Amino acid sequence: MNSSRDNDIPMSRKDMDESEEPFLPTPVQSRGEKQHPVSLIAAVVSFYFVISLSVVFLNKIIMSGSSDFPYALFVTWYQLVVALILLLIWASLGKSIIPPYEFNIAIAKKVAPLTFVYVGMLVMNNLCLKYVHVTFYQVARSLSINFTILFTLLILHKKTSLPALVACGIVFSGFVIGSYGEINFSWPGVFYGVGSSAFVALYGIYVQKTLAVVDNNQWKLLHYNTTLAIIFLSPLLLLSGEITDIMETSEIIYTSSFWVLMTITGVTGFGINIAMFLQVKYTSALTNTISGTAKSCVQTVLAAMIFKNEISALNGLGILLALIGSGYYSWVRYQERISK
Repeated sequence: MNSSRDNDIPMSRKDMDESEEPFLPTPVQSRGEKQHPVSLIAAVVSFYFVISLSVVFLNKIIMSGSSDFPYALFVTWYQLVVALILLLIWASLGKSIIPPYEFNIAIAKKVAPLTFVYVGMLVMNNLCLKYVHVTFYQVARSLSINFTILFTLLILHKKTSLPALVACGIVFSGFVIGSYGEINFSWPGVFYGVGSSAFVALYGIYVQKTLAVVDNNQWKLLHYNTTLAIIFLSPLLLLSGEITDIMETSEIIYTSSFWVLMTITGVTGFGINIAMFLQVKYTSALTNTISGTAKSCVQTVLAAMIFKNEISALNGLGILLALIGSGYYSWVRYQERISK
């Protein structure tokens, strides 16, 4: 892959439909969209689907599935460590999309506010998965669009178009109806889902404000974010008492299968960065938008099949509205980008 300046142009997180990938810094988009073979585009989109779905399902299995390991801080910390190791290995290979690892204290101080938001996003996301079914996950975290518009107005002082507000109304309706109709409703799950949505929205805004510090290079930003997140989480992990609880009550940590699963999840978390980079590089913005919405639909259907989660009529309607609202918002944002 080339490393031209075109590959370093940031796309705001609010322009994307995705928000659950734990390590994604911010996608990039080239100024010109080139035509690529259909087989290549299909392979890239398929790779994105597999990696993105794996991140959600594997985290669910760890947090409250067959592994039943409800220690969100430790899970997040370990996955970040795996991601950092992979970053170091990949960057050391040379001539790759990831530049050599760097960590400058002066730059780190400027990136730190973003990392606080980043850590909140990751932890809230895993806590949400701990308490809600994956079928309800999309609904519980659907308000990131609404928070994005709110924070854009309050922080960036930018107004939003009427079609985007309509999309937000649809998403909010889906959230309310889906929550009311959820059979296994969980207040903690909804709280963490809403919190995660708020952090996702803040993250997208802070990324825009921080990218200039790292020469608009999203991979350098990932270096700092991942390193600082591990540093910030380490004392929280010790103070939370999770380490003590794990050592005293969790027998699963003494099995190799658990650590294999945890490591694979960390690898897929890192892999989503590569998948998003390839998808934005080799597909159009429209394909990227459709892909994100389609992935959410597939995620909900597969979750119902794999985890056998019962879905009520109201819950199903809420899920549908959340997906329609998210898809419509992505379409509106795409139309606004190409009209500029």
